[in-house]
Amino acid sequence: MKLWLPALVMMACFSCCNDRNEKLYPGSLVFPVQPTQGVKEAMAARVVPHQRQLEWQQLEMTAFLHFSVNTFTDREWGAGDESPALFNPVSLDTDQWVRVLQEAGMKMVIITAKHHDGFCLWPTKTTSHSVASSPWKEGKGDVIRELKDACDKYGMKFGVYLSPWDRNAESYGNSPAYNRFYIEQLTELLTWYGKVDEVWFDGANGEGPDGRTQIYDWQAFYDLIRKLQPDAVTAIMGEDVRWVGTESGYGRETEWSVTALAPGGTTESLAINESLGIDAMSRDLGSSELLQKAGSVYWYPAEVDVSIRPGWFWHASQDSLVKDVEKLIDIYFSSVGRNAVLLLNVPPDNRGLIHENDIRSLLGMRAWLDDLYGTDLLKGSRPYGRGASNATDGDNTTSWSPKRSYVASFVPAIVARFDVAMLQEDITRGQRVEKFVIEARSDNQWDTIATGTTIGYKRLLRFPPVKADEIRLSITSSRAMPHISTFALFLSPENESED
Repeated sequence: MKLWLPALVMMACFSCCNDRNEKLYPGSLVFPVQPTQGVKEAMAARVVPHQRQLEWQQLEMTAFLHFSVNTFTDREWGAGDESPALFNPVSLDTDQWVRVLQEAGMKMVIITAKHHDGFCLWPTKTTSHSVASSPWKEGKGDVIRELKDACDKYGMKFGVYLSPWDRNAESYGNSPAYNRFYIEQLTELLTWYGKVDEVWFDGANGEGPDGRTQIYDWQAFYDLIRKLQPDAVTAIMGEDVRWVGTESGYGRETEWSVTALAPGGTTESLAINESLGIDAMSRDLGSSELLQKAGSVYWYPAEVDVSIRPGWFWHASQDSLVKDVEKLIDIYFSSVGRNAVLLLNVPPDNRGLIHENDIRSLLGMRAWLDDLYGTDLLKGSRPYGRGASNATDGDNTTSWSPKRSYVASFVPAIVARFDVAMLQEDITRGQRVEKFVIEARSDNQWDTIATGTTIGYKRLLRFPPVKADEIRLSITSSRAMPHISTFALFLSPENESED
């Protein structure tokens, strides 16, 4: 009884939203003035993603391609004065890039169309500092076109990174002039190549305070994207997807997609975040304590960006330092498994190819995950007991939407041995779970094997192998009636051979 009593109390408080007709809030909501106790949590539980955000979340793993003159100068940040003659990837093969990344399980590719050095990978009309001035394909090449064609060929989604900071552009620092210049570049990328699925902005704003100071017109950038590519998500300094706050590959243990952090880089958003004392790196972005201070909340999910190498661009000296399969799997569990999308950077080398060492790690990761997910040990299992209402086992997954008790037990078809649990909420109904417990019964004894806080789109937990003939899931705290779309158990490949 102690496990589910708090959830029962909370359910009684929020009984107004316990049916399919409950009011949902796409994207964001403004709280009422002086709400009564519990109202903010109940309302936040009903904030849901826009369709473009939902489709983005379902990608789970995406790829970053850092590629520019830096690939040929052995630098991470170019100065902007590099000669375009340096850019000459004589064996460039975008089919190889996309094929490898797809085989690794990536669902979208994002290319650095322009990094801070200002060199453009497409034959832009805005500057001569581009592939059109390079010896590659005698100045007639277009990396963006070749990559988009490869993405279309293999059914891969496509995104662009366009650095706001441009160390080559003469107009940088003349804010109106540079914003017009930047919008011209963005317009080319959004109109020349067909569908664009993600536009990735970082917040780099260099040169000041003693040099050129540029004020970006973020709202104009957002408006242009909504006009030209309305289904594209805007990331990091955008309004749809936020930076998780670290480039380590590790998300928060408690990761709310419904946050008090106001999206984007506009003056209004910055003022809201400053008043709350939060930014993308803050540990807490969505707790009940923070909600009490906030006037609004937003569906603003996390993207975890990390490179497969120590650097973001390819360097020959790092060919032996590619992250191994074990490290990539740990990153996967700490990003996708913590309610985020993994954006893994895989930089092409100076030949214009993904290096063999990177390929080895990528395909090793994919093989491990395919083996892990090969058998769901709860497949076909339906919960029983007081919390077993609204249970289904369709689509090869076990789902559960309790109406009374938030505790249910599951009996696998056979005695199960497992070391990974996967939980998912139906985020089309919001993110609601605050705490949960998983227990296993063996020899008539119940033992706690895992506990967690938020679930969101996906939560993965690892623990020492457990052999059990009954499993119990308890939602010990939830902001409204939870909707668990998936509860699954798996055994890691390295433990399959053990008794």
